[in-house]
Amino acid sequence: MRVIAGSAGGIRLDVPRDRGTRPITDRVKETLFGILGELVVDARVLDLYAGSGAIGIEALSRGAAHATFVERSRDAAELIRTNLRRTQLEAFGDVRTLSVERFLAGSDMGGPYDLVLLDPPYDERAILAPLERLGPMLAPGATVVVKAFWRTAIRTPEGLRQWRERRFGETALTFLEVS
Repeated sequence: MRVIAGSAGGIRLDVPRDRGTRPITDRVKETLFGILGELVVDARVLDLYAGSGAIGIEALSRGAAHATFVERSRDAAELIRTNLRRTQLEAFGDVRTLSVERFLAGSDMGGPYDLVLLDPPYDERAILAPLERLGPMLAPGATVVVKAFWRTAIRTPEGLRQWRERRFGETALTFLEVS
C-alpha cells in the first residue's frame, strides 16, 4: 500500500497484519479522492475505524489541514503513528486509541469536521448508530463517506442526505452530506 498523490505521493505505508483489517485498494482510493476533489483541501478530517490510516494520510497528503484517526487496536494505532512519521505528516495527525463507539460517546471529539471517513469491519453492520452520533461534530456542508460491504444497507440519518454511491466488487462507497 502506498500514498497515491500529494506531498507524500509514492511513499509506502505499513498495514496491520491482523485479518480484521481490509486495506483500501489503490483503485478504490483513487476513485474516492477523485470524487472528493477539492473538498479535501484545508479540510479537518475524521478517519473512523482507521486501520493503517491510509485514507486519512492520503487526505493529508492531498492538502487536508488536520486528521484525527480513531482505531481501537493498539498495534494498528502505533502503525498509524509510524506511517505519519514516514510520510512526514505527523504534525497534522492525532491518533486516538479507542473504539469508535467510545470516541463518539466522549466529550473530547474534536471537530468540527469537514470530511468524515468510516471504514468499519464488514461483519460490523451496525453503521447507523455511528452516523447518528456524528451530527454535533460536523461542520456546515460536511461530507461523510462510508466504505462498506456492498450488501450493507446504509440508512441515512436525519441531517444527512446521500449524494452518490460507487461499487467496486464487494466494496461500496456511499457519499453523504449535511443537508
